[in-house]
Amino acid sequence: MPELPEVEALAAFLRENAVGRVMARVDLAAVQAIKTFDPPLSALSGLEVSGAARHGKFLDLDVSGLHLVVHLARAGWLHWRENLPTAPPKPGRGPLALRAHLDDGNGFDLTEQGTRKGLAVYVVRSPAEVPGIARLGPDALDLDAERLGALLAGRHGQLKGTLTDQTVLAGIGNAYSDEILHAARLSPFRMADKLTDDELLRLHAALRETLLGALDRQLGQRAATMKGEKRAGLQVHARTGLPCPVCGDTVREVSFADTSLQYCPTCQTGGKPLADRRMSKLLR
Repeated sequence: MPELPEVEALAAFLRENAVGRVMARVDLAAVQAIKTFDPPLSALSGLEVSGAARHGKFLDLDVSGLHLVVHLARAGWLHWRENLPTAPPKPGRGPLALRAHLDDGNGFDLTEQGTRKGLAVYVVRSPAEVPGIARLGPDALDLDAERLGALLAGRHGQLKGTLTDQTVLAGIGNAYSDEILHAARLSPFRMADKLTDDELLRLHAALRETLLGALDRQLGQRAATMKGEKRAGLQVHARTGLPCPVCGDTVREVSFADTSLQYCPTCQTGGKPLADRRMSKLLR
């Protein structure tokens, strides 16, 4: 799933390549992707792209005061295309969800792989009209250690779930939460409201270093190379069975119904493996 660094880098890419161009037309290929009807997609045609921004994990393209807002969900992506075909795409065929044509012949496709469809597109007059944006907590990069501590103090839940709850903290998903907790040397199942002062400072430092480091690697990349850049920078996420690059221990996994997390026992849990929630009580 694209998270804060990738969505911020996509916004920067669109500011460089799309802002100042006119939206010639927008073709919808997957009806289930569009979540609004007023204004219609057709209202974007003929308007100039005037900005691109990020709200949590939402991408926001400002089109002369109307906003094309996209949530890429788990398997969605934006592909920049040069010399787009003029013929409208056939609905319901392949991963294409939406195609945006600019007046110079270039544009972008929004695609989503797999059968589980979650990519969402909104055309609104204000980003705050998108329910997911209206519910967002503060942006992960806007918090100092004191404010982060105040947020966590009111959350009686595990750190992994708290970091990925967008109503608490906006922008962090499954991958970077694993990376942040590994860098902070904290168990994913440490209780959020039980951190010591030292643990809180480690968490805040790891959060900023992880997200800013990933963002620095992503900025300037073309959209086509961002996914690979993200994978290349991961220390534990999606590396089950491989050696931890910090200590050499084997990276382990805890699986849930529709997701999983990865961690290093030596770095994060005192050498003790975490049990699967479905089997026994988790280590805290």
